[in-house]
Amino acid sequence: MSFALNFLNRRAALGLFGQAALLTAARNAGATGNQELDADLELFKRRLAAAPRRRNFGSVPLVVTLDEQWDHEAASILLSYGNRARQVWECTELGAPWLNLMREALNGQIFAHGNPGFVAAAAVHGSAHLALFDQTAWEKHGLARLTGGVATTNSYFESRRKTSRSDSLQDPTGFYGPENNNIATLQERGMVFIACHDSIHAIARNLNRLDRGDVADADTLAADLTNHLVSGAILVPSVVAFLVELQRSGFTYAKGA
Repeated sequence: MSFALNFLNRRAALGLFGQAALLTAARNAGATGNQELDADLELFKRRLAAAPRRRNFGSVPLVVTLDEQWDHEAASILLSYGNRARQVWECTELGAPWLNLMREALNGQIFAHGNPGFVAAAAVHGSAHLALFDQTAWEKHGLARLTGGVATTNSYFESRRKTSRSDSLQDPTGFYGPENNNIATLQERGMVFIACHDSIHAIARNLNRLDRGDVADADTLAADLTNHLVSGAILVPSVVAFLVELQRSGFTYAKGA
């Protein structure tokens, strides 16, 4: 009995030492401003980038029912990612600070909690979904009209300044700082942005009402908007339905407003 207890105590102590080493490595990385890259996260990023994205639609229905109408392979890769801490942010308001909150969660998990493989996903719908269309779509369809004056261009995707991973962790204008809140940088760090077919179709119907006074041919307009999702986004049939799958797979829910 004493041998078994000693063995278990030794295993517990080794586990604690391992956790302490992870935290020390993370803090040391934070001191220099360099993110320790995680092998599992890097593999996840490569697999996700290689998964097909369907962006050649001529028309899409109101309700998605078929696999070929969404990015089900990429969605499956996201659901199967097995890090000890994963988070999903439900994002509905374009002007809300959801990008900043995701960046804060990412920095805290890596540099304070010693979890460089942390992944956060943004489940985007409502007006926030406008951030997931490229600038071509913004100009072609006049998407600024739907922002309520919050934005005139898609300033949410690209980095607005030259930054790199070698930047100091303490520099607010650097790679890890609050003045570098953008989708592209978060994607580079492994974060995921989920686009919603239901929201896309709703946006198409709203645009048609503005332009034509009716919702005729919303299926064609929704297809064009889908074809202009920002690079790397994962299209799902319904974000609110996919939230169930994410939470069932171990993603912790957070509200990004």
